[in-house]
This record gives sequence, structure tokens and C-alpha cells, in this order.
Amino acid sequence: MVSPPPASGSGSAPPEEAAVFRLRISRSWLFKICGSVLILGITLWLLPTERVLEGLRSIPFSLWLVCLLAFLCGHVAAAGKWWVLIERPVGLPAAVRAHFAGLAANLCLPGVAGGDVVRAGLLMRAAPDKAALAAGSLADRLIDTLALVLLSAAGLVLLGRGEGEGSGLALLQAGGLVGVLVFGAFVVFPALVARLPDGLPMIGLARKLAGAFGALARRPLILAGALGLSLGIQAGFVALTILLANAAGVEIAPAAWYFAWPLAKILAILPVSVAGLGVREASLAALLLPFGAPPAGVVAASLIWQTILFAGGLIGGLAWAASSGKAADPSRTGTVAGAGAGPAAMELAGGDGPRADLIKTPRDVQNR
Repeated sequence: MVSPPPASGSGSAPPEEAAVFRLRISRSWLFKICGSVLILGITLWLLPTERVLEGLRSIPFSLWLVCLLAFLCGHVAAAGKWWVLIERPVGLPAAVRAHFAGLAANLCLPGVAGGDVVRAGLLMRAAPDKAALAAGSLADRLIDTLALVLLSAAGLVLLGRGEGEGSGLALLQAGGLVGVLVFGAFVVFPALVARLPDGLPMIGLARKLAGAFGALARRPLILAGALGLSLGIQAGFVALTILLANAAGVEIAPAAWYFAWPLAKILAILPVSVAGLGVREASLAALLLPFGAPPAGVVAASLIWQTILFAGGLIGGLAWAASSGKAADPSRTGTVAGAGAGPAAMELAGGDGPRADLIKTPRDVQNR
């Protein structure tokens, strides 16, 4: 992940460091654009282009608009879930705007956690407990990843195909890995940090995070509710994709989509493309081929879904830009103080303290 340049005591980076940071972003962007063009180009070259175009033309604009509205509603719910996990440091409207700004950042920032860092950074100065904000954001990402694995496993079970035994084992292993990460974050990490001696580098930050994770672990109903909501949101996104695919002439068992779509979304996390463009299409076509799905129709439906992702990110960015000039008490009005503070807003503590971007998290898989 490419992190923002270190903040100085005045809250801004030296010009040389800022220039290096911009260069790193430019190189990463160029790499990801080339990756998307290459992967998507190869995919389209292997498929009958006319059938892909026919699938694109067969999806009515009215359906696209309905899916976009449902997508935005799903992300409003996702923002509410994140807001509860970070212990509601600001008003809900501010959290929603920050979430949608992160959605926009997923389209243009390098690394696998660009959107997560941006949305947390936008609330950092207004949040009274920086550690709770960081821990809640990480918990939100882990919960979303677990929800994707569970959805894919459920789809495989519903398919009931004997040849899926190997895939089932892989999903079980992936689910076990995510479960270990969740258990480690909420149980092992706090207990381990409590035994560390004073004087270690960043021990203060570690103890703050451990306390925040411990506080979340003592609210199992909140965590269970967040997982349930994440499952519902992701399942809804799969249903929207099925509607688009049906319009493009792809008619297969819905369980196949619930098996393949979450896996394709996880693969799209790889930082080799712009917002997963190309990776998602190729992986979906390959995963659904054994279930009788025509690859051209699958790619067409996935490309239309990509336009919804980009439109949602654009709307999120415009919504944040339109509200970023407001100045008020964020705890009362939901407006984030210090919006646009840049790298300084990513600090867990004021001045030259540790920054939230030092906490590496998986990407906003829920965003797509």
C-alpha cells in the first residue's frame, strides 16, 4: 500500500516528500491502468466481441438506474455499519459522506486499502478516540471479508455438486484463515499487548488499539449484527448482478452466482487493476463456465456492474466535495471538522504522532 508522506508538525509534508508521493501514485496508477487494459483486452480477444456487445445493448438503462440506486442504498447501510463499529464518533451524515468519499478513493488511490484509509482519515480529527476509529475500521474490513467467504461457501453448498469438493476445501481453508484473523484481532492481540513491557516503540499506539479491539470483543451482539448486515448487503449486490446477467441472456442457477461472485470480488482486491476492472470479468467468466454460463454474457453483465461501481464512486466524490466546505461541530451536525486536511488527518495523535495509514487493512471489498 502506498502511504501518504509523513506529516510535519505543521500538518503538511515537505515539498520534496509530497513530490515523491505524487510520483509514486502516478506510477501505481499507470501500472494499474496497464493491468486493466491488458487483462480486459485478453479476455475480450478470447471471446466473440459481437456477443459481448449484444449483451451490453440488451441491458436497459432503467434496470441500470434501479441497480445504481440499490447500490447506493446498500452503501448507506454499509456506512451505518462502519459508524457503529467505530463507536459513532461523529453524526451519521458525516460518516456516510466519509464512507462515500472512500468509495470514490477506491477508484483512484493505489494500494489495497485506499478507501479505508481515506474514510478513516476524514473523521480522524473529529474522532475523540482515534484507536477506536482505527480498530473499528479494521474490524469492518475483516467482517466484510468473512461475509464474502461465507456467501461463497453457501452458494457451493446450495449447488450440491460433488465435483466441488476441492473448492469446498479451499473455501473452508479461507474461512478458517479469516476466522483466525478475527480471533487474533479481538482476543490474542489485546492479551499479547498487555504483556509487553513499557518503552517499546509505538507501545502506546499498540495499547490503544488493543483496548479498542477488546472493547469491540465485549460487544458480541454488535459484531454479530455487523456480520449479518454485511451478509445482507453483499447478497443484495449479487442479486443485482444476477438481474443484469439475466437481461444479458445469462440464465444459470442463482447459487452459482453466490459461489462465484464473492470469489471474483476477493480476486479483484489484487492491486493490479483499476477498481478490479478486467480481473473481475476474467475471474467471473472462468468461475461460472463450469455451470453453463456463456462467458460473453457474463463479461457483459460484469462490465455493466463496473459502470455502476464507477458511477457510485463519482457520486460519492461529488457528495463529499459538495459538503466539504461546511464548518460545524461534527458531533452535533455530522459535518467533519478539518476536512481536506490531507496527510495530517491520518494521524492517530496530533502533531507528529503515529498515523492511521500505518495500519494495513484489506481493501473495501464491499464497495464493489
